[in-house]
Amino acid sequence: MQERKPQQIARELALLSLSQLPVNPKKLTEEHLPKLVLATVRTLRAEVQDTLDNATGELQRSHDRLLTSETRAADLNIARTMLKEAMEHTQTAINQLGAAIEFPELIQLASQDREVGRYAIKLVKTITEHRNIIDEQIATALVDWQVTRLAQIDRDILRISVAEMLFLGLPDRVAINEAVELAKRYSGDEGHRFINGVLRRVTEQKQTA
Repeated sequence: MQERKPQQIARELALLSLSQLPVNPKKLTEEHLPKLVLATVRTLRAEVQDTLDNATGELQRSHDRLLTSETRAADLNIARTMLKEAMEHTQTAINQLGAAIEFPELIQLASQDREVGRYAIKLVKTITEHRNIIDEQIATALVDWQVTRLAQIDRDILRISVAEMLFLGLPDRVAINEAVELAKRYSGDEGHRFINGVLRRVTEQKQTA
């Protein structure tokens, strides 16, 4: 596993625990780190299962379309699109499983380095406290899309990055790069490009504000 800095490990813990926080975010302390880790493992397991289920569904629909078609071009194109989507879901699941394999080592690092716990909790608290401002920044940067319609993992990656830009003093370029790396690990092939584009629009908005 490539060596990662404490803040990078903290981002992963924050990312994967945001949807299943064990306690009220305002009451989070470093003592809750084991619960954050447990929430992280549960989230990752659910994400992998959902992605594989989606891939299986697309493969089945593609297969059914091919069986019932009379080799019409339209049917073949639809089947091809379904197959492409199934492959994308599968690739995402492979990425997530790769991250899951590394998790025991990440957990050990998190327990050994107090900076990991401190920063993960700071991220979660910042996102919770400033959720409206953060989501407003993201919503303004989205083109013909709503924050609530984003995949949970993509939404939380964007929230972490915007929180770091606006409230934690991380340079925009660094925040974007870190978000893209998270997306490569936990989102799909198009996920990191989408997140990169949205965050660049966020920085443009900041400069013109």
